[in-house]
Formats: sequence, C-alpha cells, structure tokens
Amino acid sequence: MPPDLGPVRVGVTGHINLTRDTELLVADALRVELGRISDRPVHGVTCLASGADQVFARTILDLDGTYEVILPARDYRVAVIRPENRLAFDELLDQATAVVHTGYDRSDTAAYVVANRELVRRVQRLVAVWDGKPGRHPASTDRTIDWARHHGVPTTILWPVGARRTSVEG
Repeated sequence: MPPDLGPVRVGVTGHINLTRDTELLVADALRVELGRISDRPVHGVTCLASGADQVFARTILDLDGTYEVILPARDYRVAVIRPENRLAFDELLDQATAVVHTGYDRSDTAAYVVANRELVRRVQRLVAVWDGKPGRHPASTDRTIDWARHHGVPTTILWPVGARRTSVEG
C-alpha cells in the first residue's frame, strides 16, 4: 500500500467578472471536477480575487478541504478588492491555512504574474475558469494556463454551458 502523501494540491485561475448565475454554475462544475480529481478533500491554492478564485475557495470549504492564499501585493485588499466585497474577502482570507506574500508593495501586472507563477509552482493540478478568449495582459487567465502547461501541470478548463462574464476585461 503506497504511503499517504496528503491531499492533492489544486490551484485555480479564472475570470473575476462572472455574473451571479455564472458563479453558481462554476461552483457546481468545481464540485464535479474536484470530486473527479480526488475522492478526498483537496488543498487549494488561490489568489482570492473576486469571481472564480473566491467561488473556488468557498467550494473547497464546502467539500471539507483547505486552501492557502497567494497575495500579489501588500496593497491588494485596498487597491483591488471593491469596498462592498472586502468583508467576504476578509472572511475567506481568515479561513486560509496560510497566506503567502509575493513581496510586491503595489498590485500591478508584475505582481500578478509573480503571484500566478507562485500559485502554479505550488500545485499538482490547475483548474481554469476560462471562456476561451485571449486576455489582454501578461497575468491573464490564458497566460497562466500556458505557464502551467509549459511546466507540466495538468490543467482542466471549466466554462459551464450558460456561463457569462459581466464584461470582457480581465
């Protein structure tokens, strides 16, 4: 019998601007995918952005898993998380088993790229909530998918039927 190596480490990348109905569809798709990946609770890795990342964190908790957070920069909460979303962000951040800081002070493209690469470095699998459209910046979802695949991290793309974004930015 092989030794227990602990939970599978699964990361997430994906769109921030999901409709509420899409968040529900994504949560259902994540439950199915995480169950397919492992018959035990998984350990997630997320940057805890709005949208896919936070849906992932809540789904991990619903499935009795754990997660850690990679924060792109020290100003991330104030600079990026909208005031009306900070309470939910804080609650999810408080439930993380670990919080890793990239060392960047400002939330900018360089900080996001470093955070995404650190996330990929820490996982055995990546789940991407992606509509298939190319992004506009180096930290976009498609670039993270490419980085993971280039480094041999198996990646599953989820975009449930009926899913929509609130805009095409990000």
